[in-house]
Amino acid sequence: MSNGLTQLVQRLDGAVGQRDDETCCRKVMDALVGLIGEGLDLEPRFLEPTPDRYARRLLHRDPAGRYTVIAMIWGQGQGTPLHDHAGIWCVEGVYRGHINVTSYSVRGGDAEAGVVQFAVEAEITAGVGEAGALIPPFEYHVLKNADLTPSVTIHVYGGDMTHCHVFTPQSSGGYRRGFRELQYTPTPTA
Repeated sequence: MSNGLTQLVQRLDGAVGQRDDETCCRKVMDALVGLIGEGLDLEPRFLEPTPDRYARRLLHRDPAGRYTVIAMIWGQGQGTPLHDHAGIWCVEGVYRGHINVTSYSVRGGDAEAGVVQFAVEAEITAGVGEAGALIPPFEYHVLKNADLTPSVTIHVYGGDMTHCHVFTPQSSGGYRRGFRELQYTPTPTA
């Protein structure tokens, strides 16, 4: 583990385990933003983009299962579909570049039955050192690289997010809910 990642894990170990998700996320955000501001140094092998879709690389999995840390590398034009976080809190910070974030709220429909109505809540472009949190039930968003060069975000999840739900727009209105198993992108060897 690199010195930068070791420092991040030490700070996160002190931040997680709070009684409520809001306090936990605030402390995780402070730790992440603080280290990015101090020049967090991640190994270049974790930061390489892939040509066909954004990369999702595991940086650390807490042995006690309290959190995972993932680097997401976004090539030009790469982004996510509208998705949730499977009921897991998340703090996302920009490490390099800029990310467009569009947050949504549920306005109707029945997710369990399949079709959901969403409304846009906020649209922002976040830069280096900026971070946000998703705390269920506020957990629906779209992320997209806002730069012509690769951007990198660091995500700290309150557990191991192995799946999520994606929402595909329907011609008749609303979004169809689908299940997506999440995979990690292989990390090139050092």
